[in-house]
Amino acid sequence: MTHVHDHEFLLNFLFQSVSAGVLLSDRAGQLERLNPGAAAMLRLDPGEVLGRPAAAALRTRPDLVRLFSQPGDQQGAVSLPHKRLAVGVGVDRPGGGRAVLLHDITEQAALDSRRDALMRAVAHDLRNPLNALSGYADLVGRFGPLNADQDKFLGRIRDIVAKLYELSASLVDLAWIEAGMPLVQEPIDLSRLIHEAVASVTHEAHTRSITIVVSTQEPIPVLIGDPFRIRQAITHLLENAVRYSHPDSNVAIHAWQEGARVFCTVGDQGIGISASDQEHIWDRLWRSNDPRVREVPGGGIGLTFVHIIVERHGGKVWVQSCLDEGTIITFTLPLAESW
Repeated sequence: MTHVHDHEFLLNFLFQSVSAGVLLSDRAGQLERLNPGAAAMLRLDPGEVLGRPAAAALRTRPDLVRLFSQPGDQQGAVSLPHKRLAVGVGVDRPGGGRAVLLHDITEQAALDSRRDALMRAVAHDLRNPLNALSGYADLVGRFGPLNADQDKFLGRIRDIVAKLYELSASLVDLAWIEAGMPLVQEPIDLSRLIHEAVASVTHEAHTRSITIVVSTQEPIPVLIGDPFRIRQAITHLLENAVRYSHPDSNVAIHAWQEGARVFCTVGDQGIGISASDQEHIWDRLWRSNDPRVREVPGGGIGLTFVHIIVERHGGKVWVQSCLDEGTIITFTLPLAESW
């Protein structure tokens, strides 16, 4: 009996305390309960709306009424007072009626809008001229035959334009992260992210006859963080490992738990990193003077991004490498309960 009372207490405590809005209707479609979060978001007086049909009590919020009136799982944007915005999720209650959960995403939407504005500015100020440069390079070849050197130089122009185009997007992403913009905080299945990252670089690996070997502890305990950013970091590490490896070699990625942290390593059998270069590899836009590195397209952004993302998640990253023998980069992330 005590266990039942504790369960009820916990549910009621969460209902009253969470910042998200929670609204419940009964099988007759009348509003049965709403928590303080919902009352604050919607500027509602519980005494005026409870016991009334949801369609009538919420008539000024048709997008919210839809979440109550349509059966099954529903999701959609919900306008809030004072030009705020929420995302709402509606589900059927087991005993009849509906439950609706509201998350205020006004600040996140504003951040997304600022990011889009930054991307548009980059596209206008940098990418459009790059597109024009590429277009002129294509036109040159149409005004008559080119000798071998001219054709080679035009190819170089196209390659440089493509590199700068890709670099512009990476710089925007890096600037956004370095500015301290918020990261998503949700459960992370690291094993799944690793396999997704491997899939994204498999084609490039195959073209170089490189085999990617994956070894992960199953199951890996739950992490909390931004899955998209962590997958990006892993992808950067795998891309570097593939691009700086010798053909017909292996790249290995391994993940496991040790104490209150999860470890992940990406190792290759490639050209390696000299001792003098290792202290600089995390620096923005830095690239080694090793001619073998200079032959590989890149902007010196990937490892900087990895370093920042791992540290923003409370982790650490380091490198072990021997020139001409290969490189192992390891990062750690704290388990959810250790935050």
